[in-house]
Amino acid sequence: MRRYLVALEENRPRRGRQVSTESLASRRSEIDAKIAAADPLKRAHLIQQRRDLDRRLASVEDTEEVDIEALEEAFVLVAAEYGDRKGIEYKTWREVGVPADVLSRAGIHWSRRS
Repeated sequence: MRRYLVALEENRPRRGRQVSTESLASRRSEIDAKIAAADPLKRAHLIQQRRDLDRRLASVEDTEEVDIEALEEAFVLVAAEYGDRKGIEYKTWREVGVPADVLSRAGIHWSRRS
């Protein structure tokens, strides 16, 4: 249950232009080339940019490893019973990002509770 919801949140489409892994790696290489010739203050900024890019690259690699389809299937198997037991309504599932078709496959319908 938790792993599926976390995967949904982490893989939610972001606003703005999406940046590819290749683009991030290219920017990191450009920064590496500039660091040697930079004055100390500029070097500090470039090193921080490189660290930020490394974090973004690591997070992209982590989200690529998640098998969202397998997590979704596991969610479908248990969501209705879990939701009934915990009192989680259709609108709540939707608000946390669960797609309507997934809820339908799980047997959770908008008419159940509002």
